[in-house]
Amino acid sequence: MYISVMGQIKTWVFLGKMSFWLSKTNTFCWIIPDHRTYQRLHRVPRFFGTISYSNVTMCTKMITSHSKCGRLNDALHLFDQMPVRDTIAWNSIVKGCLDCGNLSIARKLFDEMPERNVISWTTMISGYMRFGYVELAERLFKEMPFKDVAVWNSMVYGYFSNGRVSEAVKVFEEMPCRNVISWTSMISGLDQIGRSVDALRVFKRMVGDGIEPSASASIFPCLITACANSRAIELGTQIHARIVKLGCVDEEYITSSFITFYANYKQPENSNKIFREYVHDSVVVWTSLLTGYNLNSMHNDSLTVFTDMIKLGILPNESSFTSALNSCCALMSLDRGQVVHAEAIKLGFEASAFVGNSLVTLYSKCGGILDGIKAFEGIEVKNLVSWNSIIVGSAQHGCANWVFTLFAQILRAGVEPDEITFTGLLNAASHSGVFLKGKRFFQFFTKYTLIKMNVQHYACMVDIMCRSGELDKAEDFIKNMPIIPNSLVLLNLLNACRTHSDIEIAERVSKYILDLDPHCSAAYTLLSNLYASAGRWNDVSRVRSQMKRRKIAKQEGSSWLNQHGRHPDVLSGNISHPPI
Repeated sequence: MYISVMGQIKTWVFLGKMSFWLSKTNTFCWIIPDHRTYQRLHRVPRFFGTISYSNVTMCTKMITSHSKCGRLNDALHLFDQMPVRDTIAWNSIVKGCLDCGNLSIARKLFDEMPERNVISWTTMISGYMRFGYVELAERLFKEMPFKDVAVWNSMVYGYFSNGRVSEAVKVFEEMPCRNVISWTSMISGLDQIGRSVDALRVFKRMVGDGIEPSASASIFPCLITACANSRAIELGTQIHARIVKLGCVDEEYITSSFITFYANYKQPENSNKIFREYVHDSVVVWTSLLTGYNLNSMHNDSLTVFTDMIKLGILPNESSFTSALNSCCALMSLDRGQVVHAEAIKLGFEASAFVGNSLVTLYSKCGGILDGIKAFEGIEVKNLVSWNSIIVGSAQHGCANWVFTLFAQILRAGVEPDEITFTGLLNAASHSGVFLKGKRFFQFFTKYTLIKMNVQHYACMVDIMCRSGELDKAEDFIKNMPIIPNSLVLLNLLNACRTHSDIEIAERVSKYILDLDPHCSAAYTLLSNLYASAGRWNDVSRVRSQMKRRKIAKQEGSSWLNQHGRHPDVLSGNISHPPI
């Protein structure tokens, strides 16, 4: 509607919860606090008719808002209509193109800029780094007439983002001056690539240079994470005391970092104490506590935290659901896992790869392979972990045909299999009696792939030979292994000796096992049972005496799987066709 105010015509536009005073005679700054609200601007096209394209400040702010909402075409159109453009407007449209993922237009506009400032160069260099064009960023950096600390920081960050660690360190050392952001980039970059000890050395050097992090510095979460990863608990507690003194321990990401820090050091009581002292309604903080309990095998407490989140209206994120499902899996609690699954469906996370992978693992381990298949099919974008989860789960249930079908689909999808995929294939072949196919898989992966064979693969191969009754070949295979066999490999052969009543090989294998691990109760038990089945009671008594003398107790084991390692539905014929 139109009203008269002091002789000037002003327009009052209502848009959801937003309102703007638009003056046709005065220059003003247009502020959009909520980009989701901004996306409804197309409902009031008359609003655009009131805008003067000569108002550079207003148009620049609109270009920024368009870009942040992904409306690059609208931003470009508005930019083209501007009769006058200053450097800020050019910088805004170049950054907008980069934010919307269009490097080619950003590069074209950058080349056309009549005048550039430091921000122009820095924006384009950061864009090149973000898209992986490191050489172009380096060339632009060399051409830059004046370099401030921000562009040096962009180079350090960009090198780390592209895995160019040595270049990042070199640029950092060459910097004429550094600020807290420079040091933070180095510490964070080194920690993220697993060099946490080096990251802490950089921090000590920073303090030695007289640079103190401020209370609002983002360096603290990086430092806490580095201390957690490098097991530097003493330094971590010192940093904790420093942060408390500065009065910023109650900040969201600092609180969550400390919760994780103490959880990593098996001090969940300290994690809980920090959580209780600095109560947040942030999902990040709650998820840190939930994950910390999970890390310390306090799975019931972890699920209690998850339940409290739901009751208090704190919406879980992907990490929350993943940790909660992992706790359900560890407790083998299918009913509680189904409750978590229902919450994930309500919030639309069931199609997430992280949540979907955890669901597949949960259902597979708790005997619900069909539900695991459904969870797998519901994953919108499947990654290698998704494929491996369902392959390993199907193998554990003896569904070899499913496993081989899934493996064929992996290859057709162009996904590169890894060591876990190979283990799932070998387990499926072993548990389902298709020994020849298992041997062919092993030969193929050994000769024609870059997958590095590990001891678990050799254990699977020994299991295949033992199940086919080839104990002599299995023993020779173990002797010729390129890596030292562990007790798992040898126990497979010893168990097969008990099944086939081959005492001669069993005695040799058991001696080798006990040389490696004198307290291996499984080796004593299997050998004793073998002697008992052969009626050699003196040997049985000798083995049991050795166990008592060494205070070795027989370990108990349980499983919902039957003695063949298959799901009951598979044996009864209720599952007969591939899931996909």
